[in-house]
This record gives sequence, structure tokens and C-alpha cells, in this order.
Amino acid sequence: MGRFSVSYYRVMPCLLAGVALMLTSGAHAAIRTDSWLSTNTVPRNDDGYVGPVSTGFSLNFFDVTYTSLWVNNNGNVSFDMGLYYYTPWGLNTPYHPMIAPFFSDVDTRYAGLPVTYGTGTVDGRNAFGVNWLDVDYYYSDAGHTNRDNFQMLLIDRSDINPGDFDIEFNYGSMMWETGQASGGDGNGRGGTSASIGYTNGTGEAGTFYSLPGSLVPGSFIDGGPYALEGDRLLFPVRNGTPGPVTPELSSGALLLLGALPVGLGWWRRRKQ
Repeated sequence: MGRFSVSYYRVMPCLLAGVALMLTSGAHAAIRTDSWLSTNTVPRNDDGYVGPVSTGFSLNFFDVTYTSLWVNNNGNVSFDMGLYYYTPWGLNTPYHPMIAPFFSDVDTRYAGLPVTYGTGTVDGRNAFGVNWLDVDYYYSDAGHTNRDNFQMLLIDRSDINPGDFDIEFNYGSMMWETGQASGGDGNGRGGTSASIGYTNGTGEAGTFYSLPGSLVPGSFIDGGPYALEGDRLLFPVRNGTPGPVTPELSSGALLLLGALPVGLGWWRRRKQ
């Protein structure tokens, strides 16, 4: 439940109207293993964050330029403030601007690994990244063995236009989807499950995107209809406007899916 502040970063997401999405299963090959992604560690916590932290380059997101963001333990980064919220909401909700590779109730106090982040390079381009690898869910205890593995990178593409960048979501094994304070069971399943995508916080048409399966229990976990294991999703942001998600294939079949703006209820209360 604690908050802490450490100098850090602000970032951006992407958008689309019709999505070509590759759903795969298989190896964890999508997860990048560069050592710079573990340069900084978010102290073990429940519902904490660090920030603002510098991205090291400029990000033009919907005509707003950011150079810093907050790294939130609960599977997202935000631009206006650190977020302690643990139950995800539909990203069309007018609220906080964020990029969310897996917005759900991560709890690193007792089991698994803490969240890490850093700056480095990808293919010679400046990058900022966050690792949520082997992370546990609320309520954590030493007995949990089902963990999640996901990662977000922001990659400088100012070689195209000033402020251009790519958003990259990478996934390994995903064994839970919901914390127990959000209606999940003891295995981290059910309830108000994870939300994936981005939003500029206004709720206006064309300023948010929810990955199909967001807030639908069973969607993203290993073996689910939209299982993420082995996936890499790329969102190019050009001249401030996010473009269509581009899947990189591990294995599986290409599905053409419409973007699903999801607007289910969300909670503001803190866990007791």
C-alpha cells in the first residue's frame, strides 16, 4: 500500500481502430534480457511507485511532449502522477494517462522478484524499459508459485521525426490475472482481470486502446483464448499519433480483431 518517490520517467502509448493481432503460445523469446533493464529496482511493495524518472529522450504522445514518467508496481507507467490503484479500469475512462502492459494487482512484498527499470539501447537506439518478471499478485505469500512475466520498452525513433518512439510489450509465461482484493481467487484468477493498452486520460475517441480480452477473466493467462506467452506487441507512435499494433510471431495463427474500448467499473479505494 505504500508510496515512495524516486527520480524517474514519463512515457506514452498507442492507438488503432482495427487490429491485426497475433496470439501465440510457446517460448519466452519475446522477453529482452539486456542487463540495463535491471539497473534500478523498485523496492518490494504493494501498490507503490517511483517517479518521476527521466526517459532520456523526448516522447511526443498525442501532441504532448514527455521526458519523464512514473513506474507503477501494478503493471503500468503513468504521466501525471504515481498510481497506487490496483483494480484495473477500462482505458476509455477519463482519468490518468498511462501505458499499461498488464494493469493488475502486482504484489512483490513476499514472493517472486521486484520490478526493475533502466535506460539503454535497442538496435542502437535509446530506450527506456521496465521489467515485471516473476512477479506475484495480492495477497502474496511464500506459497504462491504462479507468477507473471512481462516487460515494456519505449524506443526512441527521433530518426524519423522529433519525438517519435515505439512502444513494445513483451510477454513470457502469464499464470495469474487478478489480485484477491479485486475479486480474484487464491490462484489469481477471475474477478476484475487485467487491462492492457494505453490512454491519454481524456476518454475521447481515438485517444485510448484496450487490447481485446482486457477485463475479461481467463483471456490472457497461459492457455487462454488470447494467451500472451511468447508475444511481442509493437505500437509505433509517429507525429504524436499511435499507429496499429504490429505483432511479432512466435507461433500460432493471425487473428483479425477490432479494437475493443472497454469501460467497466473501477475502484479507487485502498486495500485495507
